[in-house]
Amino acid sequence: MRRLFVLAVALLFLAPPAFAADFLVKKQSPHSVSKTLDRLTKVMQSKGITIFARVNHTAGATSVGLELKPTQLLIFGNPRLGTPLMQANREIGIALPLKVLAWEDKDGKVWLAYTKPDALKARYNVSGKDEVFKKMTGALDKLTGAAIKAE
Repeated sequence: MRRLFVLAVALLFLAPPAFAADFLVKKQSPHSVSKTLDRLTKVMQSKGITIFARVNHTAGATSVGLELKPTQLLIFGNPRLGTPLMQANREIGIALPLKVLAWEDKDGKVWLAYTKPDALKARYNVSGKDEVFKKMTGALDKLTGAAIKAE
């Protein structure tokens, strides 16, 4: 019985990283955090995607006397894709508009990450909108791919 308990506790500690890997897409960028999001903003705007905000978490940390390696969040969306999802389940609005996070890790590598659309579909139990999720998945892959493309 004790073995089973120890195994259950061990699985609890191992589950969060596995879960994170299941719901995030992470891509390494050859550019700085700022340049990566500048490039992403430019490509999104060229496609008519609305940029709602850019949050500089590093500046926020600095403003209260704390240190944080470069970390920025881009909040964006397209009502043509988001609205049908909210019509199916209004709760998905907590995850919309979409977000992309860029950060520099302890080794100086820059990463770009976003939530997989299929993870949103599952989390909010949205059915009948597979085509919308498919479009979102393809668009996010292409847009972030363009942002991290080497010059």
